[in-house]
Amino acid sequence: MSPLKHIAALSCALLSLNALAEESDVVGLWLSGDGDGWIELRRDGDDVIGIVAGSPNKKEGDPPRLDGKNPDPALRGRILDGVTIMKGFKYDGDDYWSGGTIYDPNSGNTYKGTLKLLDRDKVKLRGFIGISLFGRSDTWTRVKD
Repeated sequence: MSPLKHIAALSCALLSLNALAEESDVVGLWLSGDGDGWIELRRDGDDVIGIVAGSPNKKEGDPPRLDGKNPDPALRGRILDGVTIMKGFKYDGDDYWSGGTIYDPNSGNTYKGTLKLLDRDKVKLRGFIGISLFGRSDTWTRVKD
């Protein structure tokens, strides 16, 4: 193989590794914008999902928070910790994910959503009905180890 082909192959490999690093930067534990919930963002195949991981405001002896506003009466008694509230987010490049849904346990509503990694420690989540214009955004911060 010629030196030029080696350089081209190496460049392609490095670009692929860089894209994977960017895509996985969103994985981790995040604090919601209101400071009341921890959400673990993780990979599920090619998707990013979000799972309720607790609350920094919960004190020992407090009862677990239940999914009391769920539209399905059968789910209103479930404990929120461990519930998947985000699913289906696909990476579009440039630190942006779309196509997902977000369940808001505070209202019991499910919205379409997008996710944008603003920097290593901030992510912007947008939930909306129909088109993104009709929605709201929340900025989460990474929980440090």
